[in-house]
Amino acid sequence: MSVRTKAVRLTEKLLRTMPLPAPGDDKEERGRALVIGGSRQVPGAVLLAATAALRAGAGKLQVATARDAATALAVATPEALVMGLAVNRQGEIARGSAALDRAVKGCDAVLLGSGMRPSAAAAALVRGVVRQAQATVVLDAGALSPALRAAAGKPYILTPHAGEMAMLTGAEKSAVERGPENFALDYARRMRSVLVLKGASTFIAAPDGALWVYRSQCPGLGTSGSGDVLAGLITGLAARGADARQAALWGVLLHGTAGRQVARSVGSLGFLAREIATGVPGLLDRLA
Repeated sequence: MSVRTKAVRLTEKLLRTMPLPAPGDDKEERGRALVIGGSRQVPGAVLLAATAALRAGAGKLQVATARDAATALAVATPEALVMGLAVNRQGEIARGSAALDRAVKGCDAVLLGSGMRPSAAAAALVRGVVRQAQATVVLDAGALSPALRAAAGKPYILTPHAGEMAMLTGAEKSAVERGPENFALDYARRMRSVLVLKGASTFIAAPDGALWVYRSQCPGLGTSGSGDVLAGLITGLAARGADARQAALWGVLLHGTAGRQVARSVGSLGFLAREIATGVPGLLDRLA
């Protein structure tokens, strides 16, 4: 592959040229975010993503997760309506429900995949949600699939890291790491989606061939759960009314900048993913 588009550097100055929708005073105006994911073994991923969606300004939050973890998650996230979904013997979500169908149809942005492993059951769940969703769809972790091509003009937001990008394309991970911008561009076009290829340098590609790069210079962001926070921020911004590329660009910069803030107070390595989203509301005030 050869580079055909020069990446534009993602900066605060650039984002000020694409302001987010006015937040409004009513939670109904800031939209409803729905986060679907988790498992018996990894219940915390959904908590990270859901909290981040609220920190990004979403007005209402609903969460659908493994039934085994639903009560604990509801206690940990009193701001959310939490519904439990049936699980299989491995503790993974086995199928949806009528309540989930209603939530999908009524939300403004939906995130699928945090804390989920790729499986036949996960793929069936994701297909069903995507088929019903009228909202912006964010696909992460166990929801990523090369079979999910967006309808023209209604892009998904995909958030793979290099290993997941390799899985999606059939390439070696080392090849993705050598040319991330090429993989991001090609896959975004092929899937008619906005692609956020995560790494020390994160490339954001749109289906029309536009390409941006964000260099975080924050090694601490490479920590367990950090990607769940990023996916949640993007989902919260989409719930507020940001379009797919706007939500992806703002989410990436907010995630990186908030991570650098935590690093200055805690240290460059060793801070926790749960600490990243705390600084996002202040950043949104400053960047507005």
